[in-house]
Amino acid sequence: MGASGTENAESFEKLVKPHFERLYRYAWRLTGSRPEAEDLFQDVLVKAFDRLPELATLADAGTWLARVMYNHFVDNRRRFARRRLVSVDESQLPEASIESLSADLDPARDAERQQRILQLDRALAALGDDYRLVLLMHDVEGYKLTEIQDITGHPVGTVKSRLHRARARLRDLLAADATFFRS
Repeated sequence: MGASGTENAESFEKLVKPHFERLYRYAWRLTGSRPEAEDLFQDVLVKAFDRLPELATLADAGTWLARVMYNHFVDNRRRFARRRLVSVDESQLPEASIESLSADLDPARDAERQQRILQLDRALAALGDDYRLVLLMHDVEGYKLTEIQDITGHPVGTVKSRLHRARARLRDLLAADATFFRS
């Protein structure tokens, strides 16, 4: 790699590395599997590197990268097979380790927690893709409404409406399963 190639790589790393963790979690949530998330994440980084001059001029590289990821995911989903967004337990994400798990194992508590996760996953799966995506991006990943607008291309009003409807529908689905709210 020549001097300018090294400079490009260093510049790219400086711009993109702060967003790695959030982008990977987003890829994981979009795809629902580690191999697909890794592929999507890598594809987005390759696309971003090819557009380094544009990336360097942006005030918010993270939102731009998330939009590229979203568009790439949607394009692939249309091209191949319809895939559903998946909610995952945070402990299933790759950065979790044995040391990060609670030392005091409680099988009854763990079984109940797993049951609640499965109930939540079923309820999320019952939401339409657009509603689930907005809910996960806002409530789980912490994206602002304007960032979601930039990523999806939908007006803020549409994003707000979908978020409201997604929360209401999720609440109804979970309330119908009375065991979810038991302590």
